Amino acid sequence: MHTDETRRGAIEMSLAMLMSGTIGWLVVSSGQTPFNVVFFRCVFGGATLFAACAVLGMLRRRFFSWRMLLLVALGSVAIVGNWLLLFAAYSRASISMATTVYNTQPFMLVALGVLVLRERVSISTIAWLGIAFAGLVMVVRVEPAVLAMPGQYLEGIGYALGAAFLYAISSIVTKRLKGTPPHLIALLHVSLGVIMLSPFVRFDQLPVVASGWIELVVLGVVNTGLMYVLLYGAIQKLPTAMTGALSFIYPVVAIVVDWIAFGQRLAWLQVAGAALILLAAAGVNLGWRIVPARRAAAN
Repeated sequence: MHTDETRRGAIEMSLAMLMSGTIGWLVVSSGQTPFNVVFFRCVFGGATLFAACAVLGMLRRRFFSWRMLLLVALGSVAIVGNWLLLFAAYSRASISMATTVYNTQPFMLVALGVLVLRERVSISTIAWLGIAFAGLVMVVRVEPAVLAMPGQYLEGIGYALGAAFLYAISSIVTKRLKGTPPHLIALLHVSLGVIMLSPFVRFDQLPVVASGWIELVVLGVVNTGLMYVLLYGAIQKLPTAMTGALSFIYPVVAIVVDWIAFGQRLAWLQVAGAALILLAAAGVNLGWRIVPARRAAAN
């Protein structure tokens, strides 16, 4: 039976994934390089998170320790690297294939949860994750044209796999910070991101129209500041397997946003895949069993 804390975590994770589904649209519309996009995401997100932490009284000394700062620094490297690699993969392996490969991260997360946190994963949870990934493969179309550039294609696959692994690492590190306010974790992550990325920003290629800046501000304030408060709060409340399953909501939202913003209509196979993803997320969230408890006990 799920506790009230788990239910709150599931709601927070779902909202964060809804926001995450619009990130690709904002990134593409901004017309900026990955380094520029991630840098300004950190700048505007950091300003939002600093205000939230100041108002909520989370900038006090008692929240800080050397262990906490070291873990946050490791998490910051992982999450900033995750953003950079994923955005770079889009232009090399196509958005479709990069998204498919990147969404192997829930499986990496579950594996790290077993190896690092000694969490137990039920047979039903593994089955739900398999169903969700099958639905993801149905949702994301792979364009044959990418195979004409095998060098870039393989490079993009490597970037997407690296992004997935770094996301899983960041999630595991965040779970080690239980007791630290998620607002503060997110603030330190993006603040360190500003420092790490500042030497690589192309200031000669900044947006020249207001809409480009609006997209970067929204990406930082809403899709980073607010989203990561929700996401980190959820990760601290949820079992790793449930976190992985609910993350499959993100690609469904991305497909819908792509349809609304760019007129990309869903084929029947994609609709069926989206239904499988949502079914799997519900299955893990509500504790539905695929393998009966008696059979699991007998095995």
